[in-house]
Amino acid sequence: MNEPLQPETLAVRSGTVRSQFNEHSEAMYLTSSFVFTSAAEAAARFSGAEAGPIYARFTNPSVSMFEERLAALEGAERCVAFASGMAAILATVMGLMKAGEHVVASRSIFGSTVQLFNNILGRFGIETTFVSPTDPEEWRAAIKPNTRLFFLESPSNPLTEVSDIQALADIAHANGAWLAVDNCFCTPILQRPLELGADIVIHSATKYLDGQGRVLGGAVLGNKDLMEGVYTFLRTAGPTLSAFNAWVLHKGLETLGLRMRAHSENALVLATWLQAQPKVTRVLYPGLPSHPQHELAMRQQKTGGGIVAFEVAGGQSAAWKVIDATQVMSITANLGDTRTTITHPSSTTHSRLTPEQRATAGINDGLIRIAVGLEAVVDLQNDLARGLDGCSK
Repeated sequence: MNEPLQPETLAVRSGTVRSQFNEHSEAMYLTSSFVFTSAAEAAARFSGAEAGPIYARFTNPSVSMFEERLAALEGAERCVAFASGMAAILATVMGLMKAGEHVVASRSIFGSTVQLFNNILGRFGIETTFVSPTDPEEWRAAIKPNTRLFFLESPSNPLTEVSDIQALADIAHANGAWLAVDNCFCTPILQRPLELGADIVIHSATKYLDGQGRVLGGAVLGNKDLMEGVYTFLRTAGPTLSAFNAWVLHKGLETLGLRMRAHSENALVLATWLQAQPKVTRVLYPGLPSHPQHELAMRQQKTGGGIVAFEVAGGQSAAWKVIDATQVMSITANLGDTRTTITHPSSTTHSRLTPEQRATAGINDGLIRIAVGLEAVVDLQNDLARGLDGCSK
């Protein structure tokens, strides 16, 4: 086959391994270890002279199929899968950096990621400086002689800020650092950071890659040399993706393109409707012309994605009234589900940040984040209208 396959085809056909039974739908390999035909074969597998599964902590066909399919979609040489998105971020740093080195990170990232950099990695001598996700000059100014990694989310969680990936990649590379992009919100269907200059792509596969809120998973992607360090950490430390979860994620990728387009279409309609609501003071959605980085987002992304953030006057009390009035949406901090989810970031996903850190990141008490699902948009509008009507009472 000479012609490159399109993403929709790769999502269905790539990363498939069949057993001697030649099953059509990929099998699930629920085993802790694998049997060798001889002592010589076992030695060859452990030495790396012969390819093949050894032990499910670091080699399992179900996991490998998911890794190969996601790598094909991201345009990466290699993918290493993990038990969660946070495990993937931890492995990236632990596999590629050492004590005494420095990270420059966007201040607009998931609350647990901030905690990881500050409170865990910091104890092991890896220092982090947080900067604006949208001002490349802040990144340049934060560089130190020991800077090895730039880390960002684009769009960011929860404010959907969009970073200039190519500009930050150029700054990082000119100073001997790697750029890692958390691509959770867009997935490779809407954005391919490696093509924009990034070195590393990270996913919480728990979100859109699964797409139905069923299992946890994470992934790190990049070139073979970089990923060898990440894989070595996995093999030694064992934050392993289970075979069952890998199989679920592998099948979830088959509908990723369809779902991301539908999420995006619904989100744009809902965001546009929210802009017209008198109780809403601000709407943040990259697909809207009013978004501060709209033009950049439309260059880097195919659509605005499925995440909408908006603010209501009245702080936490008003935001909670809107959330509590919903009857269709799920009140949960997870995202990327076929079912729409709604949360109050300052008291959930970012609650472990100090008030000062939240204020610096632009997360106020009136902010609500919606991960728009696949329901009829009119039902979502009606769901929010109930709360918006009562938030000032």
